[in-house]
Amino acid sequence: MRIIAGEYGGRSIRTVEGPGYRPATAKVRQAVFSMLEARGLSWEGARVLDLFAGSGSLAMEALSRGAAEAWLMDKNPRAVAAIKASLADLRVAPARFRVLNADLLKALEKRAPAPFDLVFVDPPYGLDLLPPAMEKAVRGGWIADGGLVLAEVEARCDFSGRIPAQLIPQADRLYGQTRILLWRNSIQDSPSTPEPSTP
Repeated sequence: MRIIAGEYGGRSIRTVEGPGYRPATAKVRQAVFSMLEARGLSWEGARVLDLFAGSGSLAMEALSRGAAEAWLMDKNPRAVAAIKASLADLRVAPARFRVLNADLLKALEKRAPAPFDLVFVDPPYGLDLLPPAMEKAVRGGWIADGGLVLAEVEARCDFSGRIPAQLIPQADRLYGQTRILLWRNSIQDSPSTPEPSTP
């Protein structure tokens, strides 16, 4: 897998094989980053959180494009080792990243030391982990006011009425068997009803 654009564009990163791991294709990653930039995301100074990081490709793409800092979380030690090796290969300055080998849902129960401008959520398929991860991220203050949350889930993922109301839907796209959803966190102006799910 190669990084698409930015400082590390064209460089390879390591991937992990096994149940639940499905690195995002270049087509999907390009669509994701075009979607984010079209909604005014400025990489300069941005703090990024990559949940269920897997290969870490989304966070590394963000770092390549100029994000100031990225935290990458995964509970699989093999994935964590691959992420650390890729970051070393890319020679990313240690001050720009933190890699956490942790049970994500437990880690998110702690209060965030500082909120993140962009949160990637890419849970394993079939385990219904998106709603609890989003709820804990909101409750723990992990998402900045006005921050973006981008989720990559299976096409038929159903989370009707279980996404925190303060996350305002921005986009919902299908790419084959992959569904990409984007929300903006609005702490001061949350809607009275939860976000509806698109069939």
